[in-house]
Amino acid sequence: MEKKNPLEKKLCYERKLAWDEFSPESRKKTLEFAEGYKEFLTRGKTEWEVITEGTKMAEKAGFIPLEKIKKGSFKGKRVYADNRGKNLFLSVLGKKPISEGVRIIIAHIDSPRLDLKAHPVYEEENLAFFKTHYYGGIKKYQWVTIPLALHGVVVLKNGKKINLVIGEKKEEPVFTITDLLPHLASDQMKKSLEKGIEGEALNILAGSIPHQNKDVKERIKLAILEKLNQKYNFTEEDLVSSNIEAVPAGEARDAGLDKSLIAAYGQDDRVCVYSSLKAICELKNPETTCFCMLVDKEEIGSEGVNSAQSTSLLSFLSEILNLSSPKATELQLRRILSSSQAISADVNAGVDPAYKDVNELRNSPRIGCGVVLTKFTGKGGKGGSSEASSEFVAYLRNLFEKRKVIWQTGELGKIDQGGGGTVAKYLARYNCEVIDCGTALLSMHAPLEIAHKADIYSTYQAYSAFYK
Repeated sequence: MEKKNPLEKKLCYERKLAWDEFSPESRKKTLEFAEGYKEFLTRGKTEWEVITEGTKMAEKAGFIPLEKIKKGSFKGKRVYADNRGKNLFLSVLGKKPISEGVRIIIAHIDSPRLDLKAHPVYEEENLAFFKTHYYGGIKKYQWVTIPLALHGVVVLKNGKKINLVIGEKKEEPVFTITDLLPHLASDQMKKSLEKGIEGEALNILAGSIPHQNKDVKERIKLAILEKLNQKYNFTEEDLVSSNIEAVPAGEARDAGLDKSLIAAYGQDDRVCVYSSLKAICELKNPETTCFCMLVDKEEIGSEGVNSAQSTSLLSFLSEILNLSSPKATELQLRRILSSSQAISADVNAGVDPAYKDVNELRNSPRIGCGVVLTKFTGKGGKGGSSEASSEFVAYLRNLFEKRKVIWQTGELGKIDQGGGGTVAKYLARYNCEVIDCGTALLSMHAPLEIAHKADIYSTYQAYSAFYK
């Protein structure tokens, strides 16, 4: 390897391969961390499953439900709250007064997928199907002819909740969306990738055996509904009050001959969710009060009751402030947020050698070079972005250097290529210092996303350093 000129070494910035910088002990911890992460991904394919897994982690780490904490008694100093099964908030009380500000890491738990419609079951040409409505930014053609599983919740009129998972066990059937054979696809192949598969064509194959009763008009549909009723005891009308998602079937897996990568569905943004959960669960006696906030609906603009735009964040902060200072006021809450620092824990797009032309290579993140600091996102002229202050970026650079966190900077593609946003701007509304910080992925938003184990571990290290 060519030696660097001393002046070049002093003045020039260069990304580092995390694996080169890791000690043997760090490499071992990286691989161990990845095993727990894969299990988390496999068990948490929907928002409510992520909250369930996160709650288990919190309780195992000694967090107490908020409703069990008495006013003026902050026992254990570790509290969590579940909001409607789609938000999870955790807090560890710090040594400093909460009035001096808090540290927040916020990540989103939703991922692109296919949702079953309110009236999904229909029959056509001796086949039964489920109608779907895709959720989030997907390339529709990626979701056909792959094995899918159904994960869902059905709520009956009496309030009883029924959970179902079909397609994850070896003995269970999987589902799929059919596509046209190449021999007959000359017209389809002339269409753009966006139009090659229409949204209304994302219909899941559900079955083909007719009901025994030949007097029924739609025998195959009835047979499917009967099977669902026999196993789960709900009717077609009950599907109106259901939330059933079609997601890629199968476990999270190692990828590559060297097992250096993880291939799995939903790593945007569950890689940041898991890393932030691990960081706060392992946090002991911090100087500053710390929060981990898991929110829903980021992939569709953070709209809705469980999103980063809802008041649930303020409500939880207010509850913690009230426990710490029973005579707290709204003005105090606003002052606390103005004195706080936050990380919007979200992923970025790593440079894919097959598609380099969409990147501005001097400023795009690389796979294997550590956690990514994204100073701003947005589209075109930074539209829709929250841009971090230079002071906050400098603070994190210094912090990561002290804690030996391998990091890099990144933007989301060329200026006029596209772009995207995160939840950072919703915390910035409260006059809170905030920056995007997370893992670089390949094939983001695809049914199978790729992450480097060293980047995942560096993300966890970054969040731990921020909390501590």
